[in-house]
Amino acid sequence: MLDSDPTGNGAAHPAKGGDAETILEVTNIEVIYNHVILVLKGVSLTVPKGAIVALLGGNGAGKTTTLKAISNLLHSDRGEVTKGAIRYLGADVTELDPATLVQRGVIQVMEGRHCFEHLTVEDNLLTGAHTRSDGRGAIEADLDMVYTYFPRLKERRKSQAGYTSGGEQQMCAIGRALMSRPQTILLDEPSMGLAPQLVEQIFEIVKSVNENEGVTFLLAEQNTNVALRYAHYGYILESGRVVMDGPAAALRENPDVKEFYLGLSEEGRKSYRDVRSYRRRKRWLS
Repeated sequence: MLDSDPTGNGAAHPAKGGDAETILEVTNIEVIYNHVILVLKGVSLTVPKGAIVALLGGNGAGKTTTLKAISNLLHSDRGEVTKGAIRYLGADVTELDPATLVQRGVIQVMEGRHCFEHLTVEDNLLTGAHTRSDGRGAIEADLDMVYTYFPRLKERRKSQAGYTSGGEQQMCAIGRALMSRPQTILLDEPSMGLAPQLVEQIFEIVKSVNENEGVTFLLAEQNTNVALRYAHYGYILESGRVVMDGPAAALRENPDVKEFYLGLSEEGRKSYRDVRSYRRRKRWLS
């Protein structure tokens, strides 16, 4: 059985070392758009320091909204957190503006990459360091670090970002986030629109950054197969709720996850609400 919270709100402690320090904690949040549309319905999750945690689910499940709630980017979409709390390093950050969160070490890489198309790749990377005050030398050292992880960006550093490939723009977006010296990166749909080989390359780099630089990742991803191979822990969302969570290895072996998210069934994807084993689990939780 997967590790689950008997209260039924979906929260659980990731199994990357039982004593891992919690860096981010989301507790029973609700999000409403336009004052009427309830999108998240009591989402809770825990991210240990130094872990890769995946938010999984289909389009419209609430993954991006969860990330935007954490980074406080909901207001641009006329959304707001109406219930619950978001704590980072033990402090409530629910009302902090995005710039202050970046200064505290949390940055989001948006879905769709969003590079400054008219700037060069290198200028894009340097915009990620605009909040820093530790001097040009430190920024240059981090630029070299980014080029070490993304040698393709070094080759294209003088090219306009708008004329680079989708994979290069995704690398640029992640590299720009690294230039802010983050403790935690919220990574939204890194595989979207990329060829399978590039997806593997991006996730290998995420793994290397996590292991070598100690950066914590919370990533939203529809590609459950690749995400569960690189993440330490996963949360599956449907219709704005956490319906299942557990260590990535356990989720990979769960028959429902295999059938509905890993493409190992001829019947195609269904809602968890239609799965007999999930209904049994739901009755047990209640």
